[in-house]
Amino acid sequence: MVLPVPETDSTFSNPVIPGFHPDPSICRAGEDYYIACSSFEYFPGVPVFHSRDLVHWTQIGNALDRPSQLRLPQDAASSGGIYAPTLRYHDGRFWLIVTNVSGDGNLLFTATDPAGPWSDPIRLPGVHGIDPDLAWDEDGNCWCTTAGVGQVRIDPHTGETLGPPRRLWSGTPGAKAPEAPHLYRIGDYWYLLIAEGGTERCHGVSIARGRTPTGPFEPCPANPILTHRGTDHPIQNTGHADLVQAPDGSWWMVLLGVRPGGGTPGWHVLGRETFLVPVDWVDGWPVVGALSSVMPAPSWPLQPPAAEPVRDDFDVSEPAPRWISPRHRPAEDCTTKERPGWLTLNARGGSLDDADVTFVGRRQQHSSCRVRALADVAEGRGGLAVRLDEQHHYEIEVSSGEVRVRARIGPLGTVVAARPTPPGPVVLRIEVTAVHTVDDARTGPDQVSIGIEEPDGTFVELTSLDGRYLSTEVAGGFTGRVIGMFASAGSVHFDWFDYEPLV
Repeated sequence: MVLPVPETDSTFSNPVIPGFHPDPSICRAGEDYYIACSSFEYFPGVPVFHSRDLVHWTQIGNALDRPSQLRLPQDAASSGGIYAPTLRYHDGRFWLIVTNVSGDGNLLFTATDPAGPWSDPIRLPGVHGIDPDLAWDEDGNCWCTTAGVGQVRIDPHTGETLGPPRRLWSGTPGAKAPEAPHLYRIGDYWYLLIAEGGTERCHGVSIARGRTPTGPFEPCPANPILTHRGTDHPIQNTGHADLVQAPDGSWWMVLLGVRPGGGTPGWHVLGRETFLVPVDWVDGWPVVGALSSVMPAPSWPLQPPAAEPVRDDFDVSEPAPRWISPRHRPAEDCTTKERPGWLTLNARGGSLDDADVTFVGRRQQHSSCRVRALADVAEGRGGLAVRLDEQHHYEIEVSSGEVRVRARIGPLGTVVAARPTPPGPVVLRIEVTAVHTVDDARTGPDQVSIGIEEPDGTFVELTSLDGRYLSTEVAGGFTGRVIGMFASAGSVHFDWFDYEPLV
């Protein structure tokens, strides 16, 4: 487990965007940097972040925040939905291209402000394959490159393909899954950056170059230029990278990685996160710096933002950008208007085992954290949950004077603890504690303690569960933990929600 490291004036901490924020794509407009990430089955889709120093990032919105932009059917699979955006700034506009694998295929959006609003989608029926990229040449041609690695010229204003598709490069011999392509004009060459090996432990980054955007491409003799495969490095699964140049001429790479914890084989629970690493150029090829949890800071002054408040009091009409729901807008199921100062969740009728569930949560972004919420279930049934998908979640649910803790692990679901509660609102609590000392290969990555708080603040723990069962190594898929509130019957009111990182 990678321990959190305090930053100094000369260092910064990785990941720069912790929690389930994979497949980062970065662009720069003047002095401002922007990153977009995959969102899969969650709505709103494609979180967008802003930074002035490349190190500290603030979420400024979600690109796909309207049903007209993002159609997620109720039968959309977990880890379906929105895959791998590419974010670019070109000709005074921001361009975002994504794949909706749950129905609409490849889609293109534009905006003058990356915080939104973004346009409705331009459909790309002639573009096939995930991980689409956009690049413009000196003649104004727009090239769309996808996993495989294939390419087609498109009209980005209409979505029309302008010529036949072509295969660019098959990647490194012996490496599987060439994907996540990004094409850049740097100096005298066009560079084609890809991921290889799959997004698990064999993940890596490779690159090739050619004189034109259509190739032919020669591979870098040092490929892969970044990988942690076959090592015991605390950051694993490194890949799916993108490059950006700072105003001072320096180059940087953002990429995804995971931080496994516990014993063997190691379990990562926060999902794939966004990391930052410097890049030098030697003999016309990029040389990627060593990636670690503590990195030398860039040469310019860092600009850390104010700390996020622990508590959300639900005193605004619209949920903050961090709040997400599986397959539908949070605003469809929750409101602050029924009871001012409270968030009311109106149950759809499904449980956390079902795709059609009323759940509003935020990504778990810290290895250890404490989550609390004051819930009033006089008109329904609901509570707090840690969710990975429909088959992997832990929850504490209150109804009719009883509180129950339930665990769902694969095909098995059971109530693991229960106790009566007095009438009235109750404080629910979930505390995640990372395991930092591993004495046994069977040790899990963390413990998830679940219970209620007495009026004097005393924590009454009902159970503590092994966190490995809410990990990607157990559940599969491409997401990470989301912690939040749910309603399984009637209406449930929440006065506040606390998310507190713990060291």
